[in-house]
Amino acid sequence: MPIKIPNNLPAASILEGENIFVMHENRAYTQDIRPINILLLNLMPTKIITETQFLRLLGNSPLQIDVDFLYTASYTPTNTPQEHLVKFYETFADIKERKYDGMIITGAPVEQLAYEEVTYWNELCEIMEWSKTNVYSTMHICWGAQAGLYYHYGIPKYLLAKKMFGVFPHSLNFPNQEKLFRGFDDVFYVPHSRHTEVLRKDIEKVPELCILSESDASGVYAVTDTKRRQFFITGHSEYDPLSLKMEYDRDIAQNLAIDLPLNYYPNNDPSQMPIVLWRSTANLLFSNWLNYCVYQETPFDLSQL
Repeated sequence: MPIKIPNNLPAASILEGENIFVMHENRAYTQDIRPINILLLNLMPTKIITETQFLRLLGNSPLQIDVDFLYTASYTPTNTPQEHLVKFYETFADIKERKYDGMIITGAPVEQLAYEEVTYWNELCEIMEWSKTNVYSTMHICWGAQAGLYYHYGIPKYLLAKKMFGVFPHSLNFPNQEKLFRGFDDVFYVPHSRHTEVLRKDIEKVPELCILSESDASGVYAVTDTKRRQFFITGHSEYDPLSLKMEYDRDIAQNLAIDLPLNYYPNNDPSQMPIVLWRSTANLLFSNWLNYCVYQETPFDLSQL
């Protein structure tokens, strides 16, 4: 949350120069407060696990967050009980007349398919188009980020020689300037688990896009549009401590070729408990998004979107 200070306090310019968010008292007195409405489009097959991961991060905020859960009607999930979907989830037809402060589009285990081969691709395109006028800020995660970059800006994806798998160090391209990364260390860690990537050279061809963060090891991490209303995050900050372990154990059990996740197990020993290097980064990322990119920017009356 911001620091409320007198309008002409000398420290204000110093704090703002350090990318510390301050709110001048005149603005504070006129600020309306209401719950923040977030829509979670959950494309993961393990919906209960995924919704728990994101709710854990969204809940780490002093703001009141109201969350609606969305799944695609054009594909029936097989790993989530039908009664769970009926009780807690809605389809696009149910929510398309609503407005939302923010939306999260999760990853999905379909990255090795061409986008147009994905069963629910047409429906996802309809939802992403709808989001441009009915959602103030949208955060796309992993395959959701690749899909969003492709749909909105024509950015292609490329198949990797082997899976990008592990926890990798990242840096910021604009330190102390971006609201989404306020308070981040010079080097921070993020889990990745994907078979495809987007490339800097393609993103740089689109003047409406800006690369905020990347990694020498895992490539482009965070991209935004110039209005700072669409964010494309290629990693999995939301992952639990054992998420990569579960994926590794699953692939080993299926006799798939998979390397140990990098920077994850002590001494690269899968019999030991993984080291968590990304928890504080994950909490700060979503707290910043909710506060600076959603709460402080979205109109009080969502009909004004």
